[in-house]
Amino acid sequence: MGTVPRDRSVLSPAAFLIRGLAVGLVAGLIAFVVAFALGEPYVDDAIALEESAAAQPSEGHAGHTEHAEEPAGQDGMVEISRENQKSWGLLTGTLAIGAALGGLAALAAAAVLGRLGSLSARGSTALVVLIGFVAVTLVPFTKYPATPPAVGSGETIGGRTASYFGLLLVSVLAAIAVVVLANRLRTRYDGWTATFVAAGVYVAVVSVAGYLLPTVNELGDFPADTLWYFRRSSLITLAALWAGIGVGLTVLVGRLHDRAAADLARRQLAASL
Repeated sequence: MGTVPRDRSVLSPAAFLIRGLAVGLVAGLIAFVVAFALGEPYVDDAIALEESAAAQPSEGHAGHTEHAEEPAGQDGMVEISRENQKSWGLLTGTLAIGAALGGLAALAAAAVLGRLGSLSARGSTALVVLIGFVAVTLVPFTKYPATPPAVGSGETIGGRTASYFGLLLVSVLAAIAVVVLANRLRTRYDGWTATFVAAGVYVAVVSVAGYLLPTVNELGDFPADTLWYFRRSSLITLAALWAGIGVGLTVLVGRLHDRAAADLARRQLAASL
C-alpha cells in the first residue's frame, strides 16, 4: 500500500500543483457558502453596533454635524457596498485563499510522498493537510482568534498583525521541523513513540511562543455572545476550507498514484515478455 512507483514522471510536482489549485478553488467555494450562512449575520450585527457607537458622540453636538455629513469617499477611496463585501468580495477572498492553500498543500504532499514510513500516497497527503490545518489555522487561532468589526483599536492593528504572523511563522517552521524529527526518531523507536515525541516537541515550542507573544484584550463592551458566535463561525469556515482541500486532494493524489503504479506494472510486464 505504501510503495511508491520508481518512475515518478506522472507524480510530478506540477501534477500535484494543478490538482491542489483545482481542489482549493472548490474548497474556497464551500468555505464561501459556510461563511455566508454562518458568519456574515454576525458581521452585520457587529457593523450595526459599530455604527451605533460612532453615532452616539455626535448627538447633541451641532458643531460636528457638518463634519459628520461629509460625503464618503472624498479622499479618492472607492467605497464598496456591504452587499458586495459579503457576496462577491467574500467569494473572491475564499477562492483566492483556497487556491493558495490547496497549491501549497499539494506541493508539500508531493515533497513528502514516499518519505513518511509506510504511509500510502493517500495517507501521507491526508497527514500533510491535517498538519497544515493545525499549524496554519488552529494554533494561531487559539492565541489570536478572528475579530469582527468594532472589536480592537485601529492604533494597534499593526502590532496585532505582526504578532499573529509571528506565531504563524513559528508554528509552520515548528511543524516542518517535527516532521523531520519524527522521521529520524523512527529509526530508533516505533512509529507511535516517534509521533508522540514529535507532537510533544511541537506543542512545547508553540506554547512557549504563544506565552512570549503579547496578549490582545480589546473587547471593551462588545457583546460576548456575538463575539463567540462570530469566532465559532470563523473557525467552522476555516475547518470547512481545510476539509475540502483534504478530502479532494487525498482522492486526486490517490488516483494519480494508482495510475502511476498501473503504468509501471504494465511496463514491467512488457519488459518481462
